Amino acid sequence: MSSSGGGDGVRMTTTHWLICIIASIGFAFDIYELLMLPLIIKPAISALSGPLVDELVAGGMAKPEALASYAPGGANYVAWARTLFFLPAIAGGVFGLLGGYLTDLLGRRRVLTGSILLYAFSAFAAGFSTNLYQLLLFRCLVFIGVCVEFVAAVAWLAELFDNPKQREKVLGFTQAFSSIGGLLVGWANYLAAQNANLLPAIYEQHEAWRYTLISGVVPALPLILIRPFLPESPAWKAKRDSGKLRRPNPLELFGPGLVRTTIVTTLMFAASYGIAFGAIQQLPQILGAPNGHVEIRKVGEEAVAAKIKAGGQLNEGQKKGIAGNARDQAVAEVTIWQEIGGLVGRIAFAFVAIYLLSTRSQLWLFQIPALIFVPLLFWWISTSLENAESLTWIKLGIFVAGFFTVAQFSFWGNYIPRVFPLHLRGTGESFAANIGGRILGTAAAWLTLTFSASTPPSPGRIAIVGAIVAGAYCLAGVLLSFWLKQPAAEHLEND
Repeated sequence: MSSSGGGDGVRMTTTHWLICIIASIGFAFDIYELLMLPLIIKPAISALSGPLVDELVAGGMAKPEALASYAPGGANYVAWARTLFFLPAIAGGVFGLLGGYLTDLLGRRRVLTGSILLYAFSAFAAGFSTNLYQLLLFRCLVFIGVCVEFVAAVAWLAELFDNPKQREKVLGFTQAFSSIGGLLVGWANYLAAQNANLLPAIYEQHEAWRYTLISGVVPALPLILIRPFLPESPAWKAKRDSGKLRRPNPLELFGPGLVRTTIVTTLMFAASYGIAFGAIQQLPQILGAPNGHVEIRKVGEEAVAAKIKAGGQLNEGQKKGIAGNARDQAVAEVTIWQEIGGLVGRIAFAFVAIYLLSTRSQLWLFQIPALIFVPLLFWWISTSLENAESLTWIKLGIFVAGFFTVAQFSFWGNYIPRVFPLHLRGTGESFAANIGGRILGTAAAWLTLTFSASTPPSPGRIAIVGAIVAGAYCLAGVLLSFWLKQPAAEHLEND
């Protein structure tokens, strides 16, 4: 399945297309699963905190008024939001590193398949959580599957195509499906919020956030059908069959030949993720809070008024649920703009990677504008929540922010397979992506939520802190880029 460095590369067969399809589905639902949390976290904590407080009250460990602290911005809400953002990222990072090792030891195909099945069925189970601890457990399993899948898919695709330009095209365009996954989850959340009452009741309730979580089982369905037709990575299999495949040793990542590459790529991967999780992924909480953007608030109030006008007798809990679903639907319409921007950014990078040889130049085209634009955007959002006309500009702004930020993720998918040898490719990719992106990068969400906590809750404060956190991460990435290694050759280092 390899080719020489010249020409257009290997002819795409049915098998090649099947591999690209499964990898594209995996990339799409990686992001689908990750971006699900910012969309469902408010209603999920609200719905699942009730039973938790009831248990504590019954046991004499809390007073009934403790439920108020689970409202957005409250002490318990902030604590659980930080936990749900960061603890699954730690689990994903640690077990994802193990998954990278297993990818080198057992093969790319087997680990890819298992990881997709793990996160798909864990997402499905999360939709039936009865308390916050169950939701946390299933989100940890989702993150583990996602973190392993990315590494296995990138290694598999990179080794399938030896021709440099063909490899860059395949990696670039399949990774663009990550942003399609972002669009899909925004769309799924919108449909769930719009049609919640038409879907089967779960625990006698029609809660949009549960249906959004359950939709994460979709990638398992085509995989079950296509899996028997997928071959192993030809380069990895050839080494194993010849008995020349070296056993992966994670300590080699910090040996004389790889230590600089490992440290710089890990920290820079974290910098790219920090922009997204520190600011961009906090937008639903900024706009959709009960005291968020004035136009979003109005949507929630109008939904309640319409229900009452239709003759409905609503208690406070029902009013809160109807208003929350309506706000979530309105916020989903805004976040779709971010994902469209990310999709355009990934496609733009796919072309840049083909024609621009310097890896540092490829990254700077997106990294430096992000350093300037994202902090300014979120500072402006913090001042514009009471301006009804600002929502249109927020949509355009988040489109641009998504363009410059998400394109960086495609850069790493193209870059890191080229700087680690075959027997350590999965392990090296996993360390950079999971310890860097999933743990150190996702920690930006923890920082933003921690330093923006206030009583009463302040969406504007979240926006300001997000601007600072995202700006700091991006600045660190730009500075570290001066130590970024230019791969010595266009061909992968297959030992």
